[in-house]
Amino acid sequence: MSTRGTIKQGLRRRLAAASALAMGAALAVAIPTTADAAAARVDNPYVGAKAYVNPDWSAKAAAEPGGAAIADTPAFVWMDRIAAIGGTPGAMSLREHLDTALDQGANLFQVVIYDLPGRDCAALASNGELGPTELDRYKSEYIDPISEILADPAYANLRIVTIIEPDSLPNIVTNAGGTAGSTDACATMKANGNYEKGVGYALHTLGAIPNVYNYVDAAHHGWLGWDSNMVPAGVEFKKAATSEGATVDDVAGFIVNTANYSALKEPNFKVTDSVNGTTVRQSKWVDWNYYVDELSFAQALRTQLVGQGFNSNIGMLIDTARNGWGGADRPTSAGPLTSVDDYVNGGRVDRRIHAGNWCNQSGAGIGERPTSAPEAGIDAYVWAKPPGESDGSSQAEDNDEGKGFDRMCDPTYEGNGRNGNSKTGALPNSPVAGHWFSAQFQELVRNAYPPIDGSGENPGGGGDDTQAPTAPTGLTSSAKTSSSVSLSWTASSDNKAVTGYDVYRGGTKVGSTTTTSYTDSGLSASTAYSYTVKAKDAAGNVSAASSALSVTTSAGGGTGTGSLKVQYKNNDNSATDNQIRFGLQLVNTGSSAVDLSTVKLRYWFTPESGSSTFGASCDYAVLGCGKLSLAVKSDGSAAGASHYLEVSFGSGSLAAGASTGEMQLRLNKSDWSNFNEADDYSHGTGTSFADASKVGVYTAGALSWGTAP
Repeated sequence: MSTRGTIKQGLRRRLAAASALAMGAALAVAIPTTADAAAARVDNPYVGAKAYVNPDWSAKAAAEPGGAAIADTPAFVWMDRIAAIGGTPGAMSLREHLDTALDQGANLFQVVIYDLPGRDCAALASNGELGPTELDRYKSEYIDPISEILADPAYANLRIVTIIEPDSLPNIVTNAGGTAGSTDACATMKANGNYEKGVGYALHTLGAIPNVYNYVDAAHHGWLGWDSNMVPAGVEFKKAATSEGATVDDVAGFIVNTANYSALKEPNFKVTDSVNGTTVRQSKWVDWNYYVDELSFAQALRTQLVGQGFNSNIGMLIDTARNGWGGADRPTSAGPLTSVDDYVNGGRVDRRIHAGNWCNQSGAGIGERPTSAPEAGIDAYVWAKPPGESDGSSQAEDNDEGKGFDRMCDPTYEGNGRNGNSKTGALPNSPVAGHWFSAQFQELVRNAYPPIDGSGENPGGGGDDTQAPTAPTGLTSSAKTSSSVSLSWTASSDNKAVTGYDVYRGGTKVGSTTTTSYTDSGLSASTAYSYTVKAKDAAGNVSAASSALSVTTSAGGGTGTGSLKVQYKNNDNSATDNQIRFGLQLVNTGSSAVDLSTVKLRYWFTPESGSSTFGASCDYAVLGCGKLSLAVKSDGSAAGASHYLEVSFGSGSLAAGASTGEMQLRLNKSDWSNFNEADDYSHGTGTSFADASKVGVYTAGALSWGTAP
């Protein structure tokens, strides 16, 4: 993937969150009117925000066929060289952008910080102006002038969201030696440490400004989705975030898919699916990745980062500017069951030749419009890379911006080790990175998903479609635990198409979904909650609310009195095959860290007939499967619980408020005879993580969560 002034010492970012704003508001919600309210630091800067619309980009978009429908959509401003701070021909200066934001009545400004020494060591198209050793220039000529402007009291009522250095830290993890496609330039940057130092300095300096919210770039699932990359990436992010005076308190969150094309959701297949005994992970497209889309990757990465020591309230952003993949070629169902490759390739909405292709992708479309708090752990969908701005030139072009020619932008190139030696899928006749690419913009508009309908001023593409969908009906609770409620409802209808649903708890939006089900988590035990659901279409029309449903959560989890709890989800398509497959995650709900060497988990089951010896496997764990020990033990003759799988951690600690993240586990009998899981004590049917009172947590040998059989 590629694009792709000094502050007073005493000025440090205020960490106390004043999060009284309702979650889930759209980005165009009216802003607070008093200076004190606008200046207060919030947990999620996107909730209740009116975001700045860049007039430079908006004018170019409006001049394109169909572009008026999205020309008023907020997107990030890129500071991709020192000259951009003061303004360049055809582009306003940083201060002019900020002044215009005030004139618009905005209270959210979004800016990309992107000029590290030796920038983008693996993609020539987005190389920068500073050499590998010019860290001092980066600090004094780039970061310091930016921070001086952002710290101006005139902008104190703006929530300023920064993206810190796309591509840099992920390149250190994957492209700095020993892997296909590694480069000498990345090896140099790993050796001199200037990526970590530069990112740390930017976080520390900009994080000193009370109204700045720093989000660190974290690549995308097709780059870091393997545990061999994801866990080292978390370590690398933590290293940078504690360099040059920075701390984890300078990080509001992370962003994935910056300037990339990875699908937000793959609706037609799951990573746990199998075809004729072969898992989706073994398909050529997925290539043993643990994630098939950006939403699942972002949520899992957030859990992993909290486990690395980042604050438990960090949020994730997802760049959806160019990952819609709509149009006539968008699949509506999974592919044929003739092979796992046919199944995946026939059903995937991401139509790239290879998930490593990143430059001006043919067939791509605009994705979800910017939205705040759309899913659990996600602060917002944003447009980080404005549609129509090129990723790189399709042939060598002289320029004074330090940007080179990368063959990945050449549609005739046969590829390299990073994209499996595949064709690039790049559009022809593209200009230098960041320059306007009319053909790309028009293709993105044509292939938008949700579709862009009409040419009005509605960022959702309203046009003359003013008819709202019908209200959802049949709202019911399909499952509940002590901390979650699962909802389902009957689909709405629309004169064009329903594109999604917003779920409200007590009148406050708590999430969105494109399906007719949703699980609301993080609730209190034995508490009544009221829910309604509204449908929406691509034009931004919203239905009336469904009838309200009151649901009371279950009582708290079993006999446990400790600070740990365990959550479970069923990963098995069949309860009567020859394996038991499920996911667990351990959560520390207390106020202090827990020594994992004292903790064991127990999942109770019965093998019925067949072999009395077992195999136990870890297919994936955010912590890394190597940190887990698995053993099957006999437990007498209790109904549904004659045996249990015991999970031990060996070493490490779990921070207060943190989770281990997902652990995908699997059991089989030595003779591979079938189980009947339906009567197993710990077995459940939920496919999303929920508190599991029938999975035990033992701390120092004593039951601290759950009810033993």
